[in-house]
Amino acid sequence: MSEQHLGLSQLGRDVPAPTDPTTAVLERVPNLHEDTDYLTRFTAPEFTSICPVTGQPDFAHLVIDYVPNRWLVESKSLKLYLTAFRNHGAFHEDCTVGIGRRLVGLLEPRWLRIAGYWYPRGGMPIDVFWQTNTPPSHLWLPDTGVPSYRGRG
Repeated sequence: MSEQHLGLSQLGRDVPAPTDPTTAVLERVPNLHEDTDYLTRFTAPEFTSICPVTGQPDFAHLVIDYVPNRWLVESKSLKLYLTAFRNHGAFHEDCTVGIGRRLVGLLEPRWLRIAGYWYPRGGMPIDVFWQTNTPPSHLWLPDTGVPSYRGRG
């Protein structure tokens, strides 16, 4: 299937990076293995947003895991969507949970979780975790692979 046949507007095209996550286009493609529970993971180790109070940059390592149902997120659109947060002012919790909820609204997955490991600012790291429900009991669910912040200790 071609991108045009799937109705995709970004894959295979030169498109500018969106500047606002609320208007960024997230796209989906059909899951050809809808009858199988499997885990898909996206890792964004250089996610950035802006503190809504100070305007200073915030950095996070995001891990998004989901069990698809009918739809898969198209990865280029996901990368562009995450890029749209670079100049977006929002607190860590709002970014992390908002991304998860937007993906759930688009994909209607069987299960989704997002982990946001935010780098320290003001001496305190903030980690944010959100999931839709209990994962399927038979699912192989690897650890996110991101250690808790340890500092110099």
